[in-house]
Order: sequence, then structure tokens, then C-alpha cells
Amino acid sequence: MDVPLEARPLLQTNQLKLCSTTQVEKLKLFLRLLPIWFSCLMYPVVLLQTSTFFTKQSSTIDRKILPSFILPPASLSIIITLAAMVFVPIYDCIFVPIARRLTGIPSGLTMLQRIGVGTYLSVIYMVIAALKTRRLGIVRELGLDDLPNAVVPMSMWWLLPQYLICGVSNVFAMVGLQEIFYDQMPDGMRSIGCAVFLSIVCIGSFLSSAIISVVEWTGLKWLTDNLNHAHLDYYYWILVVLSLLSLGFYMDVAKCFVYKKTHDILP
Repeated sequence: MDVPLEARPLLQTNQLKLCSTTQVEKLKLFLRLLPIWFSCLMYPVVLLQTSTFFTKQSSTIDRKILPSFILPPASLSIIITLAAMVFVPIYDCIFVPIARRLTGIPSGLTMLQRIGVGTYLSVIYMVIAALKTRRLGIVRELGLDDLPNAVVPMSMWWLLPQYLICGVSNVFAMVGLQEIFYDQMPDGMRSIGCAVFLSIVCIGSFLSSAIISVVEWTGLKWLTDNLNHAHLDYYYWILVVLSLLSLGFYMDVAKCFVYKKTHDILP
């Protein structure tokens, strides 16, 4: 960067350093991604429920696949992976060509649109989880309220829809987040972009713990060890509301976002 002659003595005296134009532009490219980062923090909070409270719920219901084989509760998470594996070729071979004809975008959807669809689907499967009161109904009917270790005669397949939608949402949101924090970072900072993407999941874990702590601090008995007395549905509705607020903020941010490369268009 050119420095006026009259300013050079001051620079030498104070040993100041001026950033180059390239460095300033790289910083601007990085900073414009921070609102996207912040607006997506609720996604991993919802995603983490599949390995915590969803698993806790599944441990109390009938998980028999064969007469002599009972599926471990944590193994239900494999449905998410299988759903994603099945949906990826469907997305590439069917969804993208159709979306390409409708939008005129080579990839079918922009990166921000892909993230938005995934976030919306995360709200959907959390609503489904909140609406499922069948388990508590069976508990009340059979008088199992004070028997936390009792197996509720309810098939694990009742939980299948929320796991399937979670897998599909990951194909949209998680892949979209990886793409945008790699593609839209400055060329020399793409490794940092991958770290920024991973930090969303990390901060989301802390945020999930913070929400649970706030619920417990209020004295509400929604998350007791005995799920027969707990009200996970109330907790899930809180996550739905927070996710909708986060999605609204994300949509506002996405409207103002300008892609680094000219081959993409605004969402």
C-alpha cells in the first residue's frame, strides 16, 4: 500500500504497520460469513437431540427386531446415516435436475438455499418428536408412571419418521455448511473455513447444555430421570420456537449475503 511521504516519519516513529489491500479484502470476506455462522447454531442443538433424549426415549420402548434380538438404543442413530446414504443419490440424480430446470442454477440450489431447506427440515422433525405423546398415553393407561425401567409396549418404529427426516436434513444443511465455509472463504484461509464449520457443532453442543441448564434452573420437571414423569414434549417445543427464530434470522442474513464468486446467485 502506498504511504504519503509526510506520513512515513510517523510510521517509522510508532512502528505502525498498514495492512495490504489484499489482507483487508480477505478479512472482509471472512467477516461476512460470521452472521451465517451465528444463525446456524441452533441446527446442531436440534441434531444433538438424536443422540441424547431420542436415545433415552428409545431405551424405554420395545426394540425387538427378531424374537431373540433387541436393538441397543444408541444403534437407532444408524437410521440417520442410512437415510442420508439413500437420499444422496436421490438428491443428485432426481432432485438436482428438477431443481435446475426450475431455478436455472447448475447445482439446483444455492448453498444458502440448501442450508435453509435443511434447517427447515430440522424444525419439522422436532415438531414430530414434540407431537408424539403416544408413549406417555400408554404409560398412563398401564400405570407405569413410577416404573422408570419398565419397557413400554410401543414399537421403536414410531420414532422412525423423526430419524429419517433428520438424515435427509443433514444432506441439505451439513453439506451446505461445509460447502459455504470452504467455497466462500478467502483462497488462503480455506483450512480455517473447515475449522469454522466444525466450531458450529462444538458451540451447538455447549448451547444445548446451556438450554438444558436453564430449563432445570427454572425448577420445571420436564427433564427428570424418570421419563414417565418428564415432559420432553414441552422441551422439544422450546427447541422448535428457538429454531424458528434462528431460521427467521438466517433468512434475513441470507437475503443480504453476496457470494464471492459470480457464478452463484443470491438466494
